[in-house]
Amino acid sequence: MSVPNPAWANPNATQTPTHLPGHPPPSSAAPHHINGVATAVSAAGPPGSMTPGGMHGGMHGGMGGPPGTGAPVPDSYFTESRKGEVNELRNLLRNFTVERDQKKKREIIKKVIAYMTLGIDVSRLFTEMMLAIETRDLVIKKMVYLFLCNYAQSNPELAQMCTNTLQKDCGNDDPMVRGLALRSLCSLRLPQMVEYIHEPLRRSLTDTHAYVRKTGVMGTLKMYHLDQEAFENSNFVDILYDMLRDPDASVVSNCILVLNEIMASGDNGGMAINRAIMLHLLNRIHEFSDFGVLAVLELVPRYVPANDEEGYQIMNLLDPVLRTNNAGAFVATVRAFLSLAESIGGNDVESMRRQVVGRIRAPLVTQVAGGPPEQVYCLLRHVDSLVELCPGIFDDEYRQFYVRYTEPSHIKYLKIAILPKLANPDNAPDIVAELGEYAKDADELMGRSAIRSMARIAVRDVGGEGSVPSIARRLVDLLDLDIGHIASEAASALVDVMRKHPDMMTLIAPPLPRAVKYVSEPKGKAALVHLLGECGEVVPEAPYSLEKLIDQYDDIDDAGVKIALLESTMKLLFKRAPEVQRMLGRLLSKATEDVSNQDLHDRALLYYRLLRSSADPRTVEKVVVTSHSLPVATLFSEDDDKEVREELMKEFDSLSIVYGAKSENFIAKEFQVKFVRMPAEHPLESAAPVVDPGVNEVAGQMQEANLLGDTPVPATNGTASAPAPAPAAPASDGVMDLLGFSDPVPVPAAAAPAASLELDPSVTLSGEEYQSKWGAVADSEAITVTIPLKALPPSTDAVEGPLGAAALTTMASGDLPTELKFFLYAKEKAGSMALFLAQASISKDPTNLSMSMTVKCSGGDPGSNKDKVGNLETIVRSALSAYV
Repeated sequence: MSVPNPAWANPNATQTPTHLPGHPPPSSAAPHHINGVATAVSAAGPPGSMTPGGMHGGMHGGMGGPPGTGAPVPDSYFTESRKGEVNELRNLLRNFTVERDQKKKREIIKKVIAYMTLGIDVSRLFTEMMLAIETRDLVIKKMVYLFLCNYAQSNPELAQMCTNTLQKDCGNDDPMVRGLALRSLCSLRLPQMVEYIHEPLRRSLTDTHAYVRKTGVMGTLKMYHLDQEAFENSNFVDILYDMLRDPDASVVSNCILVLNEIMASGDNGGMAINRAIMLHLLNRIHEFSDFGVLAVLELVPRYVPANDEEGYQIMNLLDPVLRTNNAGAFVATVRAFLSLAESIGGNDVESMRRQVVGRIRAPLVTQVAGGPPEQVYCLLRHVDSLVELCPGIFDDEYRQFYVRYTEPSHIKYLKIAILPKLANPDNAPDIVAELGEYAKDADELMGRSAIRSMARIAVRDVGGEGSVPSIARRLVDLLDLDIGHIASEAASALVDVMRKHPDMMTLIAPPLPRAVKYVSEPKGKAALVHLLGECGEVVPEAPYSLEKLIDQYDDIDDAGVKIALLESTMKLLFKRAPEVQRMLGRLLSKATEDVSNQDLHDRALLYYRLLRSSADPRTVEKVVVTSHSLPVATLFSEDDDKEVREELMKEFDSLSIVYGAKSENFIAKEFQVKFVRMPAEHPLESAAPVVDPGVNEVAGQMQEANLLGDTPVPATNGTASAPAPAPAAPASDGVMDLLGFSDPVPVPAAAAPAASLELDPSVTLSGEEYQSKWGAVADSEAITVTIPLKALPPSTDAVEGPLGAAALTTMASGDLPTELKFFLYAKEKAGSMALFLAQASISKDPTNLSMSMTVKCSGGDPGSNKDKVGNLETIVRSALSAYV
């Protein structure tokens, strides 16, 4: 049997015999499959071999070429799948030659992954892919792991076949292989795999390589979503908290993210934080990547500082982050600053906020000046919120908010909306002139926004003397432009100006009769009709302009224009009754019979019944004509959104600011996270400096110096009523000025204690003993002192030497980017022989040079500890006299 020559046959091959479908085409058709899979088949066997791959390759190669040509198909992994290709790949994966050639094996597995990406079911190759996992080639392993994870949920019985291989790879010598295997094992996402995941996961958390540890941390999160009960029984939460001390910052940031997600639905709305955790993370913030910095910064607004001084020290630690190029980290830092200002501001929160916004103004404007449009838009939305929060701070930067020609439209509109909020008597003329240019732009929405912004400056009356008449004249000039949307928007803007400044009537009135003739946009026409009613006594043609509209009542489609016509005619009745009486009757007759709009119909009936039932027209006039003059500082009720803005500021650095709506409006209830501030054990005292803030119990385990900057505690006899001879300076505005906006006021030195303290120079202590004794002393017994410095020691040796000569031994020290840290101990030579353990830090901030020292006393008489610490402070001052 023969079949007709197919349409795709080569027209030049006139003598080409026909062939049955499914049979290999003759040699003349060879060009059609030279670039098909025939090249791959050649690797599996000699030309002409009748393997299944060869047969399918020949058939589909013959049909794969374009009509009438033998043009080669471009090489690509994402080409159209052909029947039999999976079987062909199976044969290639089984081929011994391919097994020895790693490069060729890579290419074949790449094609398998490409088919998988296209949605083609290649699960039949599971066995062959499992065999390919036994290789040292990391690229092949990655692709095979990806294959396994992809088919795990759809083929759970196949996924269980690879469990032993993955567990074996979790113990591989190569940390990259261990990490990849663990990630793949956890990514199978099968409940029956929990028992196989548990042990490799626990081992990974104590692995010597950071990549394996951070992979293990993320694996705990996957296990949590697989089986919460097994997760809780494994005590992973406590392990993750312990891992916050991990030397690798990427591991720590993963721990924060995992703990926050696991505990998001709990009472705390995220991971529990306390002083030791917070200060430990902030001290290491310079080690984190941008991703990790964001994770740490999100914790700061939830933390309640123990006292004002701690709040200022946290601000100083966060100040370097403001120099980052990452906009997300920058805005998160701003939120942290605002939260701290609210915590420590006391009765002067507004002043503290203004200091914060003033500090971040310059870097924020720099961030807005560059970056992708999406980032700039988000930053501008946050700038808009800050401008409303602290008016006047950004006024000097108004030129930075001028529109650029190359900017996207949405950024232009937002900048134009911000400009009137920056206006003041000094810059208002420049801003109004710039907005006047934008008003005539070819972009209609931009022109409308510029006109509204000009009107907003006049309504807010922030432009100084003469600004309102100037803006009114500009709007009147725009009213006369023969551009529909500009004239319409100018009319609407003049309505607002007239509401706030009725004395502008004589300036606004003259062009109204002619403007109402050519403005066709319903909103603009309604505004002009409204203005004719307001200015009727100074516009001679007002009744006649309205009469023409009344005669055309049936041709008016917009209900807003009809309502404005009804209201304006009623107002003119009490201003120019003889001219208006008859046309008002015609209007009421038509309006009461108009059922196209319920509001219009009801208003007309109300006016008709008022006029008919009232014996005194002045009574009706009080209802219809009302006084609308407002105080200068008063906003229109529709513009006063203070309560909404206060709620949005609580969600600063979130989509709520971008959307202009609270998160509950666009996040489902089950996904909302509570915002809880903690810890609750040291509530803020705003009246006086906190004398004994305490140190959290985790501080000893973390081996980090405490960063508290509490005021020095004078040595007294223990009675609260006894006056100190030289009291410590309170945390005044001069001393605690936010981030060094003014020169700090020197803190008076505490009076020297009456008793003397002699230290034993022969005492020795191991690191384990130091940590054990530090943890054994209750936090409430820790005492913190601050010693102001006049100069910064050049190195840790410059401090250790003098302290060692005074019998204060250094257990460990470190020179960090922002401070010098010391772990000290000393022992009383006589008497109760108390052991003093101290953690000290010297700030490198030139505006706030000081040494903060937290001391715990082990042994001795607890009643005299404060006196002894006072004596110890005197010894330290004397030893470091060159810097104090």
